[in-house]
Amino acid sequence: MLRVLICDKSPVIRSGLGALLETEPDIEVIDATDSGPHAIALTRTARPDVVVTGLELLSLSGIELIRQLTELRADRSPRVVVYTMSDADDIVADVLHAGANGLLVKNARRDELARAIRAVANGEAVLAPSVARYLVDWFRRRDSRPDVALSRIVATLTQREQEVLLLLARGMQPAEIAGKLFIGVTTVRTHIYRLRHKLNLKDRAQLVSFAYRAGLMQTEMNRSGVPGDLAG
Repeated sequence: MLRVLICDKSPVIRSGLGALLETEPDIEVIDATDSGPHAIALTRTARPDVVVTGLELLSLSGIELIRQLTELRADRSPRVVVYTMSDADDIVADVLHAGANGLLVKNARRDELARAIRAVANGEAVLAPSVARYLVDWFRRRDSRPDVALSRIVATLTQREQEVLLLLARGMQPAEIAGKLFIGVTTVRTHIYRLRHKLNLKDRAQLVSFAYRAGLMQTEMNRSGVPGDLAG
């Protein structure tokens, strides 16, 4: 059974999401809350596999909730699916930079929500079609030339630091990076800590942004033909 926590300020949305999932034989809604701090506490105690959250919460924004959930210890960090009323560009960017693993919009059907929960629990990323279109358009519009100064900085990083940075930018959690590189989770966290200090960056979102601007993800796309988490 996949254990799911539902978070949203609106009781109508909380009950509606719960109703959408109650008939799924492999999904159990373990709790629901309208409070960001309560969601953090429930995550630590009830340890859900997936948190489905809106962006409107009490005492803590949905974006900040996502950030705090992704910073929990690897064995307590759930996957996060955001259910939002809007797919505006700034919301999409904020949600993805915060570390969400899935993003659905208000017209998502029951089967889409259930599939998204199963997929993110399995380590995949899930995006609503409108969000995927936005990302495709963004890739087409963006200047594909990497920042030369940042590329030079990347060259000063060790090979392992570059590997960790690339996998982090692809949306992988520390535990997943550890498995991919066959190293310990503590070692991955040490690399992330050193990267932040070497590059003078404060959080994961800035590390991801740096990787894109420095051309790391462009190199990855040139190898595979698609950006990391959109592959497959």
